[in-house]
Amino acid sequence: MFNIGGSELFFIVFIVLMLFGSKKLPEIARGLGKGIREMKDAASGIEREITKEMKDVKDDIDIKKMIGKE
Repeated sequence: MFNIGGSELFFIVFIVLMLFGSKKLPEIARGLGKGIREMKDAASGIEREITKEMKDVKDDIDIKKMIGKE
């Protein structure tokens, strides 16, 4: 997803540790994890809605085709 290597990840963790300290690090990680989870949930909700609407449109088109054949 982000294409981050091991050395880059280590550098980012080191900078975060220097900025916030070791006591705040677990709290920051939990907040980050919660935010990522909420974004994924929102994205899958949007995907479900789009899929449902596409199915409804397809069903409407199929009904119109059936009516036109009669």
